[in-house]
Amino acid sequence: MTTVDSAGVTGRLYGVGLGPGDPELMTVKAARLVAAAPVVAFHSARHGRSIARSIAVPYLREGQIEEALVYPVTTEEIGDYRAVIEEHYDAWAARLAAHLDAGRDVVVLCEGDPFFYGSYMHMHKRLAHRYPTEVVPGVTSVAGASAVLGRPLVERDEILTILPGTLPADVLAERLAATDSAAVMKLGRTFGTVRDALERAGRLDDAWYVERATTDRERVAPLSTVDPDSVPYFSLALLPSRVHESTASVLREQKPATGLGEVVVVGLGPAGRDWLTPEARAAVEAAEDLVGYGPYLARIPANPRQRRHASDNRVESERAEFALALAKDGRRVAVVSSGDPGVFAMAAAVLEIAAEPRWKDVPVRVLPGLTAAQAVASRVGAPLGHDFCVLSLSDRLKPWDVIAGRLEAAAQADLVIAVYNPGSQSRTWQVEAAKELLLRHRSPDTPVVLGRDVGGSGERVRVVRLADLQPSEVDMRTLLIIGSSQTRAVERGDGGTPVVFTPRRYP
Repeated sequence: MTTVDSAGVTGRLYGVGLGPGDPELMTVKAARLVAAAPVVAFHSARHGRSIARSIAVPYLREGQIEEALVYPVTTEEIGDYRAVIEEHYDAWAARLAAHLDAGRDVVVLCEGDPFFYGSYMHMHKRLAHRYPTEVVPGVTSVAGASAVLGRPLVERDEILTILPGTLPADVLAERLAATDSAAVMKLGRTFGTVRDALERAGRLDDAWYVERATTDRERVAPLSTVDPDSVPYFSLALLPSRVHESTASVLREQKPATGLGEVVVVGLGPAGRDWLTPEARAAVEAAEDLVGYGPYLARIPANPRQRRHASDNRVESERAEFALALAKDGRRVAVVSSGDPGVFAMAAAVLEIAAEPRWKDVPVRVLPGLTAAQAVASRVGAPLGHDFCVLSLSDRLKPWDVIAGRLEAAAQADLVIAVYNPGSQSRTWQVEAAKELLLRHRSPDTPVVLGRDVGGSGERVRVVRLADLQPSEVDMRTLLIIGSSQTRAVERGDGGTPVVFTPRRYP
């Protein structure tokens, strides 16, 4: 890295592409420069969170100067957005120039590639002619989206067109109709216009939607099925290669006729490979296509023979329909769930869609998996040793009144209760409400087991009294087991977590 010397050498400016979201998709050079930089700059929204910084976090170190370049307004808030933001680009460039003049190298972080719709380019045009500068390319969002979709963008002599969704609908429609393949960037509030343009161009049925590709919030779906109100800025529309699809179809037809494919809904267990049953492992390995929530697919070792189709955890019906369509086309499909697929997971979603007449001939099987409740229970002993029930505290798919009524009934019946989905960033009051309800029927000394990420790297298991349960300790990755009147917590000689069990005999 450049350093200041007696001759007054300036620092060096680096525009560093971070790739589409997965920190492991940063280049070796990008990671090295980020780790070594005295000054790291990144753009962020007014709430202070920066997507670029979140990608680079594994490579940041203590002692670095961080310059947050905060966007003061959005395009929705002000008419002449460009004029206002240009003034801020000038001010940010002056801030970075002060570091460079002092001999400090500056790395400006940029999602994707710095010169592909990248925020870095505004600093580059203001500073590159004044200071030594190097641009480090990164994997683009288009490349990331194509990879997670599992479909090439172009083959042979096809032409790929990159379009911003901010273009007028008639211009978009004309360009989309004239090209072979396309990627439409900058969706968000432009999604409705882009969808209309695809429909006018006769390309809507070919279009795919990819959101936050390669991250743990990844979402993939046929574009025609996407709710416009659910679309963030960091998403894009893809028209994949038509040549590839046509040649692939020919090759599939040349295979021995096997009739319909099959959908197997597989439970991966609560954590790593050790929790996967041999039957489930065999089904996953035999599949041609893997469909599921991104973080769950990431637990399966890569296999170049298989295509992966990751999506967000909010699109279960779309995911099920996609899997059934693949199977109807003759593919062997594994839909993966954490834990057991029949417990608050994908089995019900797949079977609900499969019950529609158009899918009645597609075979569907469900393979069980070790549940989170079983995993958490095993860490403390046998709290589920007698009658118990399983409840979800999430009120996203059923009203709180129903949840409260079922909790009340389970408490009155003196059942041990395993509570899934107890809390999240947006659901913060439900645990406290459940605690108050249970205390009307259970002793304050009732043992409660809190198990978080059991089997994973962040595993944490605690046993507390019901009266001492703190909702702030509970999040979406935590499972609660609330004892009955007979459940006992016994301290052992090693001073570790108490053993908790519910006797099989009832007085």
